[in-house]
Amino acid sequence: MDIRNSQLIVDNWIKEHGVRYFNELTNMAQLTEEVGEVARIIARRYGEQSEKESDKGKDLGEELADVVFVVLCLANQTGIDLQAAFDKKMDVKTKRDHDRHHNNQKLK
Repeated sequence: MDIRNSQLIVDNWIKEHGVRYFNELTNMAQLTEEVGEVARIIARRYGEQSEKESDKGKDLGEELADVVFVVLCLANQTGIDLQAAFDKKMDVKTKRDHDRHHNNQKLK
């Protein structure tokens, strides 16, 4: 996934189909709501909770895409180059965590 391109796609979508970006607090609330929907599916489908009939048709991929969409909106409206931030984070994680997880006895 090219994040920079995805940010442009979202920005163009907002300009063509939306009125404007929701403000940052509204988008944060929306992000929380979308993450909650992901959590509900995972808790019931992969966790120990029983899955309700009404939840069985929910598409986890679609809900994850909703999370990504709102994250891209927040990045756009706050001037974040999410591609650069992600690349930097992967570099940090690679340097910091390479041996850490290989030596974790809990993961063996």
